[in-house]
Amino acid sequence: MNSNTPAQELRKETTFCRICESLCGLEVTLRGDQIESILPDPNHVATRGFACPKGLKQHKMFASPDRLLYPMKRTGKDWNRISWEQSMQEIGAKVAQIRKEHGPDAIAMYVGTAAGLGALHPVFAQGFMDAVGSGTMFASASQDCSNKFAVSNLMYGFPFLLTFPDLKNTDCLIIAGANPVVSKWSFLQVPNPIAHLKEMERRGGKVFVLDPRKTETAKVAGQHVFIRPNTDVFFFLSFLHELEKAGGIRPGWEEHMKGAQPILELARQWPAERTEEVTQVPADTLREMVHAYMNAKSASIYSSTGVNMGANGSLAFWVKECINALSGNLDKAGGSLVSRGVIDFPKFGKKNGLLVKQDRSRVGNLGKVNDAFPGGILADEILTEGKGKIRALFVTGGNPLITMANANRLREAFQNLDLLVTLDIYPNETGTVGHYMLPCTSPLERPDLPFIFPLMLGLQTKPYLQGTEAILPPPGEVRDEATIYLDICKAAGVNMLGSGIAQKLLELGRWNASRKKKPGEQPGLPQKWILSALLRVSRQGSFSKLLKSKHGRLLGEHQPGSFLGKRVLTEDGKVNLSPEALIQQAAKLEQDFAWEKSTAGQLKLITKRAVTTHNSWTHNIDEFVSGERFTNYLYMHPLDADRLGLADKQLVDVASATGKVRLPVKLLTDLMPGTVALPHGWGHQSTHMQVARATQGVNVNILAADGPEHVEKVSGMVHLTGIPVEVTAAAGPLAENSWSGLPEDVLEVGQFER
Repeated sequence: MNSNTPAQELRKETTFCRICESLCGLEVTLRGDQIESILPDPNHVATRGFACPKGLKQHKMFASPDRLLYPMKRTGKDWNRISWEQSMQEIGAKVAQIRKEHGPDAIAMYVGTAAGLGALHPVFAQGFMDAVGSGTMFASASQDCSNKFAVSNLMYGFPFLLTFPDLKNTDCLIIAGANPVVSKWSFLQVPNPIAHLKEMERRGGKVFVLDPRKTETAKVAGQHVFIRPNTDVFFFLSFLHELEKAGGIRPGWEEHMKGAQPILELARQWPAERTEEVTQVPADTLREMVHAYMNAKSASIYSSTGVNMGANGSLAFWVKECINALSGNLDKAGGSLVSRGVIDFPKFGKKNGLLVKQDRSRVGNLGKVNDAFPGGILADEILTEGKGKIRALFVTGGNPLITMANANRLREAFQNLDLLVTLDIYPNETGTVGHYMLPCTSPLERPDLPFIFPLMLGLQTKPYLQGTEAILPPPGEVRDEATIYLDICKAAGVNMLGSGIAQKLLELGRWNASRKKKPGEQPGLPQKWILSALLRVSRQGSFSKLLKSKHGRLLGEHQPGSFLGKRVLTEDGKVNLSPEALIQQAAKLEQDFAWEKSTAGQLKLITKRAVTTHNSWTHNIDEFVSGERFTNYLYMHPLDADRLGLADKQLVDVASATGKVRLPVKLLTDLMPGTVALPHGWGHQSTHMQVARATQGVNVNILAADGPEHVEKVSGMVHLTGIPVEVTAAAGPLAENSWSGLPEDVLEVGQFER
């Protein structure tokens, strides 16, 4: 800085995090356009001074020298910067050609988690697909949570009628397959989970944590109970069996529910002594949990990805929901609630046929969940010839080559596409095999609303609404996703949302906003105007008015008793406790039980998270992958390591029926013997991100199988946890379908030029 140039003053801005659904309030200190620090907002109406390390370091991720700043096009192995005009012209022309020659369904989209944490991105991504006329949608939900949407649709009449525990009032909470201390609560905005759990215990509430690992959550609250991976459905069936046997079914359930007998008859086949053989949960321990649940004034069972991603994720979630319902804890203070957002989106969606399309897949004849096909058949839909074969794919806010099953096969499929376009802030693994990478704004570079959780669903422990300005100007030539999709529509000769009026109005708004842009600022849609329109439709005033409540605006409290008999959207308005699709799927449980017994001595693989990682997003920050964190490890109980003759930090091969990976082993007494854990989100050796590329972690999803025969029929999910594996000392070279993660195996990706 020149000595005659005055130093820029520090200023503070409030915003909220959009890395996960906790949406923690943040206080950002800036000097000019540089972020000096990010701290939790101590005055936020709900999060009150809490945020996780990822949220507090996110500016380092967004300011990375590897940040995607310009439209990029691949020619051979080389990537070169091109103009927005060229990228839009070429992508639009290719979309128009494929649409004309092969039909609209040959154009597909994969929507990742990042798309769901802002307001406009998911709306305009879907609007583009409506413009093309394609129903070929895929979503990251089919990797970790589609079971909840599918079962909610069958039981309650709409996929977004999602239950959650009333944490502030419950007297007994059973947490199955979830680790909120590290991963927060899924499908519920709960900042500072440790504080909530400790408060529950202070007021005398009981907490049980059911998990194959003594997790960070189990260490701070409650009683930990080990369970064999992938056996949750048998535990829940025995829980319901013992609940009925002990007289825990609430009289009068028929008023708001139907179909209890089939699910109760199913549960009667699974007494605790029988399932103990595969779950390894002692029958007396299970009955202790049942009695604590029954004797509490209010209680709730909560489950998440550790249950969802098993082979019977839908059945397990269904039985769990029936337990909460038949015990009288559904729609009860301290029990399991179904709230509504600022707008009653389930009612609107049901009336207008949103998220309940009945399309069937070309490969496997599988249905949709939330209007998206199973991700486990994406490779098949690309590689299988015939009408409707996918020829173009847009990947928005996601990185499927890291997060989806059988990643090696998926890479092969992506390389067969005529057009692969990624919209992201990074040149990630999926982008490296594509044709175009389009640079998008980071959460700190756009105005926004926490759209899905408060506006559409009300999935918050303390309901509130908040808006944020852009904290930083977008660098380089990055643009917001809404503007990009509008421009692709124009270039392809189609209309956003399938409406010529919408296309013209949005183009007019874009033109008008562009006239007022600052020098060097990218042209774009009037985002704040659109956000304000969303708020006005939901009777929440203008966006500018909401911004005045810079720490958030409290909304009304949840209303227990507002769901049953009032907002259930089945045809007769009653909760369907025994949907036919689930009863039919339950017919395979005897076969599954026999398989569990036959594989009792085999190691089972689960996943594991660290507080510094979030899926595949944060491995390009030096301090998050420094020291021993340069790789993921295979965590193993010392007893298993001793039995196999393995030592701490020794390189091992981990093999499933699908693939093999090589990495160091790490001993961990917190694991249940017979269980190994391998964190997901790693395997960055083919990316253009320099920090992440230098890590040596492996992609656990290489070990998971894809294809229609491996997709669970109700939810469309593949099996990503509880996978049987063999672990041996590393020996010789790995096969071609394996990924070692060691430096000599780094793929050639060509020069990435700016």
